[in-house]
Amino acid sequence: MERHKYEPATIKDLNRRWDINIANNPGDNRWVTWKAGAIELNQKNMCKAFVVMDGNEPIGEGTLLFSPDCGAVDGRLELADNVTTANINGLRIDKPYEGKGHISRLVKTMERYAKEKGYHTLTIGVEACETCNLAIYLHWGYNRFITHAIEDGALVLYYSKTL
Repeated sequence: MERHKYEPATIKDLNRRWDINIANNPGDNRWVTWKAGAIELNQKNMCKAFVVMDGNEPIGEGTLLFSPDCGAVDGRLELADNVTTANINGLRIDKPYEGKGHISRLVKTMERYAKEKGYHTLTIGVEACETCNLAIYLHWGYNRFITHAIEDGALVLYYSKTL
């Protein structure tokens, strides 16, 4: 039996994952604010969070942002328009599980979900200095450059993939 599962997150899963993120970033109160926002956006169906489960423990996460009103999209309809285009955001995996293909399998799950919901295009952003992640995203088929932005002092490049 497969020990790892890649699935939509429950509110319980979200609370557990965000508590881990908060614990891993002591003194950075932004994580507390982000947790509250993430749960609210999921409850309002403006996004859908997904988890990587190791047995009953959520060890990784990612979120599909549907609405341009989500903070990370910031009104940019080319990234998420709540009709045909959604944005992959917040891909994270606990350190012991890095490099084992879990995020790749999670993204495939997210892509299937988006397609089933009628989305035709997914977008993803990567800091320009993260060349390894950029290479992975290009390998996954996110190879159409859309736009760039300076976010938190870093150059972020946005790419899309047609589903």
